[in-house]
Amino acid sequence: MDPLFISIVAFVAVVAIIVAIMLVMNDFSNTDVEDRLQVLTGHKNDTEEDGDDDKILKKQMLKDGVGGMSKAFNNLISKFGNLPLIFEQAHSPIGIEVFAVISIVFAAVGVVGGMAAHAPTPLLPVCAIFAGILPYMWILRRRKRRFARFGAQLPDALELIARALRSGHSLASGIQVVVHEMPEPISNEFGMAYEEQNLGIPIDQALKNVFRRVPNLDFKFFVTAVAIQRQAGGDLAEILDKIGHIVRERFRIMGQVQALTGEGRISGVVLMALPIVLFFVMYYLNAEYMMLLFTEELGRKMIAGAVFLQILGAITIKKIIEIKI
Repeated sequence: MDPLFISIVAFVAVVAIIVAIMLVMNDFSNTDVEDRLQVLTGHKNDTEEDGDDDKILKKQMLKDGVGGMSKAFNNLISKFGNLPLIFEQAHSPIGIEVFAVISIVFAAVGVVGGMAAHAPTPLLPVCAIFAGILPYMWILRRRKRRFARFGAQLPDALELIARALRSGHSLASGIQVVVHEMPEPISNEFGMAYEEQNLGIPIDQALKNVFRRVPNLDFKFFVTAVAIQRQAGGDLAEILDKIGHIVRERFRIMGQVQALTGEGRISGVVLMALPIVLFFVMYYLNAEYMMLLFTEELGRKMIAGAVFLQILGAITIKKIIEIKI
């Protein structure tokens, strides 16, 4: 049989098994909290709730049996970095388990695509790696864009809090104004801080928790100002106005820097992509000639040296065009 057909069949079978496991692990019925709420609102009787105890026990046993895979996976992930924090910072709509399944599927698609393009066998793992990290790159890009939106919304939020303080409101009321008036993501983060302080957490600690989720330097100034004002006193509204003015000036300077370094960024992209594109062009023009890089010892050393120089060049170009303000 055709190896490509066998690979596609194996890929579909693996995906079907993973989807079946996910359907077993997910419970699409009402949760225990929803059942309690239905009892309180009168949509469900206590007798019906008592009759469902056996069902709840069976569901819990099934979750404990199958959900052990999820716990083991989470323990494994925690050893390789704080991936849950990255997902929380990115406000990801998917969980880590689903993300792992998507990454495996992308890696399998990369292998199948490489086989369909008649790529050499040593390049198939490379295709799998490049395709498998695409979901992770998407998470990092989503996280970066969320941080950027939060930073752009921060000056307006500080001005709203300052106006609320001048009108006689407390800091917590000013944060609530931001929650009601500002869009995502700053409304969501400030809303979590407001709920935490309602539950008894000090307001400065609640703001520090926001900084853990959104490590923005300008927001750190705001958190520090709140902590100092609570201990030493002072006009917090005036401080927030000055912080907002500084943030706006930083954004203005950053825009000028981005315009001046645009040529360098484009040059870096071209220099990084040119060797890779040239390799594939030469491979399709003369595959036997390019296979010497994989069959000969000197060729493999040349590939390792090229990869190292590419990474070194990317780091150097990034250091040149990245100007901290």
